[in-house]
Amino acid sequence: MVRDTGRMLAGLLEAGHIGALEQMPSLIAKHAAYVGLHEVLIYLTDLQQQVLRLLPAGDADTADKPPAELRIGNTVAGRGFMETRIVSRPGAEGEPDHWWIPLLDGTERLGMLRVSVRDADDTDLVNMRALASLAALLVASKRSHSDSYARLVRTRPMHVAAEMQWKLMPPLTFAHPEVVICAAMEPAYEVGGDAYDYAIAGDVAHLGIFDAMGHDVSAGLTASLAVAACRNNRRQDLGLAENTVNIEEVLISEFGRGTRFVTAILADLDTSTGMLSWVNRGHHPPVVIRGGRWTTSLTCPPAHPMGMGLDLPVVMCREQLEPGDRVLLYTDGITEARSAGGREFGLSRFVDFIIRHTADGLAAPETLRRLVHGVLDYHDGLLQDDATVLLVEWQGATQSRLTITAD
Repeated sequence: MVRDTGRMLAGLLEAGHIGALEQMPSLIAKHAAYVGLHEVLIYLTDLQQQVLRLLPAGDADTADKPPAELRIGNTVAGRGFMETRIVSRPGAEGEPDHWWIPLLDGTERLGMLRVSVRDADDTDLVNMRALASLAALLVASKRSHSDSYARLVRTRPMHVAAEMQWKLMPPLTFAHPEVVICAAMEPAYEVGGDAYDYAIAGDVAHLGIFDAMGHDVSAGLTASLAVAACRNNRRQDLGLAENTVNIEEVLISEFGRGTRFVTAILADLDTSTGMLSWVNRGHHPPVVIRGGRWTTSLTCPPAHPMGMGLDLPVVMCREQLEPGDRVLLYTDGITEARSAGGREFGLSRFVDFIIRHTADGLAAPETLRRLVHGVLDYHDGLLQDDATVLLVEWQGATQSRLTITAD
């Protein structure tokens, strides 16, 4: 068989412009056949990254009846997801092998693509990666306006506040050659007052973490307004301190003085030099992990939470990072989560968890995925407060573990 890679990619790209999400499995399977890849299935990760769920394949060519759900922790596909790696499972005698390829939107892990092929060679591997890359881009382009996607990646009903917050947040993972940014936010279906934000402008990575008073819809509205005001100010080139002052004015104008308030860290990282600048609005200080060990919390005179209107001075502080440094921004739901016996998870346990899993060679997104599950397990699966982490790595080695590798 002649393997026509150009026909596969060009045809799929053209067809994908007007195809709905529900049509993607059939379209991808049809065009994959041009290069000898068959029985194509799309599995997408749920919101908490615990399972992979099958995107219904319609009339796609599959010889077996595939499972609707696969656990990430104990399956071949799950191993590929955790390690961002192409993995394979040998077929029965006379049957083709099943190959699993990560679906990445940039460096955000969307799920896994399964294809079947006999006696795969290097050309097949190249075609698998190309197919998975385009499939991920097509899925990502459809998800923002697809209720089918939202239903598929949820394992239970979502609270209104969480619905609002997840719509506002940027992707959980971003990377370019100088910086890696990744986040985690729980409880995924009930989160209310927590939010994170980041954006890139030239050599500057803008970072923010927010914790609004309360755990209800009002808290979600407060956090959403704070993030929107932050972005609006930032895009008008306001500095960090002035940005927080203007956020506070917006909150007071909307809710009144001292009625609703938000703690936050806003930071700018110059990705060309490693200079980190930040302001603290009544929030827990950032932590730097350097050389595989906990170095320090970054102290900076905190101003009052935004919305209190206390007119305390807002001080901007700076720290020169070293290549490979990781900066952790977090909310108190991470450190103050309690076990059944009433013992807090704590800052030391939190930082040690990051250090240990980094030493094990895990990429930052997988480390945070396991951290959140560890916090949930510590608290018997039910958090009493929102728990959010934003991890930033400057000039580290993580980038090489965020793109696809093969067995």
